[in-house]
This record gives sequence, structure tokens and C-alpha cells, in this order.
Amino acid sequence: MTSFAITWDYRCPFARNAHEHVITALRDGADWDVRFVPFSLGQVHVAEGEPDVWSRPESDTGLLALQVAVVVRDRHPDRFLDVHEALFALRHDEGKHIEDRDEVARVLEAQGVDAAAVLAEVDGGGPLATVRGEHTAAAENHEVWGVPTFILGDQAVFVRLMERPRGDAEVARRTIGRVLDLMSTFPDLNEFKHTSLKR
Repeated sequence: MTSFAITWDYRCPFARNAHEHVITALRDGADWDVRFVPFSLGQVHVAEGEPDVWSRPESDTGLLALQVAVVVRDRHPDRFLDVHEALFALRHDEGKHIEDRDEVARVLEAQGVDAAAVLAEVDGGGPLATVRGEHTAAAENHEVWGVPTFILGDQAVFVRLMERPRGDAEVARRTIGRVLDLMSTFPDLNEFKHTSLKR
């Protein structure tokens, strides 16, 4: 079994692409042990001398959804992949605000999760501490600065996938497999980026 981690913030379309590949492959039985790591793009972009987002979570448009997701991940792991995918869809397919409690609650209920209980836990402050701790650990231990970053052993690589799997499990497995293979077999490759997209 291959174990790896992957960071996310629901605001990033490239995080959505990568996570959909992972989700699609896992649903198809991919033999992976995946740790989903919340990472706040809001915190990354705090200007020097400004207070961090952890002290003012209501000011950041991404923290509510991250907190909700870690509650589901940790308390209802059987529902996590569905909620995770639905929160990405809320932002990128429906164009809704992921800081809107009513919209987030609607997603939770649609996925069979008690929204009131999850939001009450968020209001208690524990999930914010979890997000902060995991974000900080990723930044300090692996120098993570963006999403999605794949972490495999002591290797951490920011990856930008341009296409979604669109339900194709073979494409999803192959895509993530290539990422993991490059990380484990070709660590000398530090940057590989097309200068333009032929579309």
C-alpha cells in the first residue's frame, strides 16, 4: 500500500482537480493510504506584520469549509470523500460562497451529515486548532507553501494538474500514479512547466 498526503484549500481549482483524481481512484479501490491535510491559502498570504488568520477566522473566506471538512474527516470518515468532493463543487461548480454557513450546511445535510452538530463543533474552536496545527506542520516540516502539495516520505511536491478525471477511474489512477512515481524515482526533477498551453 502506498501512503501519501495531499494538501487542500477549497478555493484553489487545481486542488479540486488533484483531489478529484484521488477521490475517483480511491472509490475505485486504489491501494493508497491517503492523509488529507488542510492548508490555508489565506494564512500564506498574510502580509508581514499583519495578524494571522487564526486570530480572525471570520475574515478568511476559506477557513469555515476547512474546519467543517476536518470535523467530517475525523468524526465521520465514511462520509469524508463525498463531503470533500461536494465542498469543492460548491465553490467551483455552483459558484457559491464556502464561507456561507447555510450553503455549507446544505452540503453536509445532502451528504447525510448532521450539519448542526458539525457547525457546533466548529464554533467550539477545536477544528480551527486542528487546521492551524496541520497547516503549520506542513509548512514547517515540508516547507509547503501551496495547494495541492503531495507529500510522500520526506518528499513534498506542488503539482498543478490541468484536467479533472470526469469519473474515469483509470485516468485518475494513472494520473496520481505518475505523480507518485516521479516523486519516488526522479527526485532530481525540481521544476517541469509548459511555457504555454496548447488548447
